Amino acid sequence: MTDFYIDKLAVVGVGLIGGSLALALKEAGAVGHVVGIGRGLPNLETAKRLGVVDSFTRDLAEGVADADVIFLATPVLSLGGVAAQAMPHLKAGAILTDGGSVKQAVIDAIEPHLRDDVQFVPGHPIAGTENSGAEAAFASLYCDRRCILTPTARTSAAALEQVRRMWQVVGSQVVVMDVDKHDRVLAAISHLPHMVAYALVNAVGAYDRYDENILAYSAGGFRDFTRIASSDPTMWRDIALTNREALIEMMGQFETFFAELKEDVALGSNERLYEFFRRSKESRDEIL
Repeated sequence: MTDFYIDKLAVVGVGLIGGSLALALKEAGAVGHVVGIGRGLPNLETAKRLGVVDSFTRDLAEGVADADVIFLATPVLSLGGVAAQAMPHLKAGAILTDGGSVKQAVIDAIEPHLRDDVQFVPGHPIAGTENSGAEAAFASLYCDRRCILTPTARTSAAALEQVRRMWQVVGSQVVVMDVDKHDRVLAAISHLPHMVAYALVNAVGAYDRYDENILAYSAGGFRDFTRIASSDPTMWRDIALTNREALIEMMGQFETFFAELKEDVALGSNERLYEFFRRSKESRDEIL
């Protein structure tokens, strides 16, 4: 049990991210009632059957009414519209937060609609899998993972502390960060790897030297590396569009190093290839 408690949590978008938060709070005994809100009835019914939510509705106004905390877990391009539709129906003192992987664009989309008696705490749990939907949710998703909060000038200290405690209760290590730093860091450690994985699958799949799809021969290494290319295309389209500046900067950085590697291969340089791979291995090993 915990001394932190939410009487009513509304989760808009009951998939891996929103559903896992609900399950983790339930497991911790930190929430009274969870209402799931979404458009797809089969997914909502699955969420109810699996105990991810206690009730559900496809009516946003009905779902957010009387909620103490509203967690938005829809694709980032939709967050502003969802917040605008929900805002008239939120009770005074409610806290609105989100799990979007891009923060400046989300803040810009939500804050113009924000009421003075509603608090907004932008957030981003750095956790996930390539799976989606209510069936993909599991309570331990956020254990020992970081969650970044990017409060704005309008975010109260009390609301920030409430959201900080919410993520700590589900096992996250909470970091408060400047929004620009968040978007550039995530472009490097999350957004770029997804772009590379998607591009690699397309490049190999389009290879036409042989009259067959050579992806059929892919083994562990290729499948492990490209696992994230099975992620939701809508989500990643939205991320690419809303974090363009930082992502393009990192894509340029990647192109520089890939060009170096290509030149080393073309030259057949034993020493340069070994040095390139050695530097990479040491950097990767330091993460572990």
